[in-house]
Amino acid sequence: MASALLWACVLLLPWRPCAVRESLAADAGAPDEMSDVVALVPARNEAESIARTLAALSGQGRHLKIVVVDDQSTDGTVEAINSAGLPDLVLIRGEALPAGWTGKVWAQAQGEKELDRPLTLLLDADVELAPGLLTALKRKMRDQRAGLASLMVELPMAGFWERVLIPAFVYFFKLLYPFALANAPHSRVAAAAGGCVLMETRRLQKIGGFASLRGELIDDCTLARLVKNDGARIWVGLTRDARGLRRYPRLSDIWNMVARTAFTQLRLSGALLAVCTLLMALAFVAPVTGLAAGGSAVFAAIALGAMMLSYFPTIRYYRLHPVWVLALPLAGVLFLAMTWSSAFRHWRGEGVSWRGRAYDPRGGGAGVRVR
Repeated sequence: MASALLWACVLLLPWRPCAVRESLAADAGAPDEMSDVVALVPARNEAESIARTLAALSGQGRHLKIVVVDDQSTDGTVEAINSAGLPDLVLIRGEALPAGWTGKVWAQAQGEKELDRPLTLLLDADVELAPGLLTALKRKMRDQRAGLASLMVELPMAGFWERVLIPAFVYFFKLLYPFALANAPHSRVAAAAGGCVLMETRRLQKIGGFASLRGELIDDCTLARLVKNDGARIWVGLTRDARGLRRYPRLSDIWNMVARTAFTQLRLSGALLAVCTLLMALAFVAPVTGLAAGGSAVFAAIALGAMMLSYFPTIRYYRLHPVWVLALPLAGVLFLAMTWSSAFRHWRGEGVSWRGRAYDPRGGGAGVRVR
């Protein structure tokens, strides 16, 4: 009964976190003038994807300035960048990671001196933009009078585990950070998707530049919070026209991606972990066990029905077969297990390892060593 009431509340919340209203499609028109935009792309061991990323980026419009910071790559990333042959590209060879910084933010900080245009696009090196998406994002930012607008990149969903977990990851993110509330000027909720962010350069400077994010493992949402606290509006939405090029075919690939920041998301709090566990068990375990037990079958069926109904818009948005809504209870249990894994890693003093670097998430998360 409690689980059924919980899912009914999720469906009836006025800000509708399960909906996919906040979305953006690329502009089908001719390439726009981009002389007011500089794109900043941090790259670390992205030889397989950086050429496609830069080619798609250069096709967004005329006179777009592109700044790539090579974050001490050990593969062929630099060669791939040079072979792109883009006329308005600036390549910066990154310096060693200092203590107190996370790798991506440090790379971005080294390119900050090149941000000499009114708008700055922060783009991951493994993201491919469809033609006209930057034009559409500029228009959305202007229409919303926002200081920052970001898009949640569509990750590959070809393999079994990708289809089970990637749309669920988006779904849970929207439950945790309802887009309607994040986009509302008077709400305290702030969220951004770090793979594709367009913002006012002056706003970045006003909040202290990338130094204000130096130790943040969840730098995108921190950036959105700082911009919103500064009095500017923000906008975050979904898109199918910014595609992630990195595959996550194995369960372990997604597990490590989520476990990297899951416990940090809970502020490294055992109490919040306990609350999260209780809610996730009530939401995803109770309906399945109740249905199997038989005595609570009616309420269990109501809970499962409401759960699937809340998840269906996400599955439909990503053009997956409706049968994948049945995977949500499994995804919920796995994400809870990933969160506990993240907590155990922290309690054992392992810190966070990502892209060959280890970080200590305590006190904001300091980059401490290179493995």
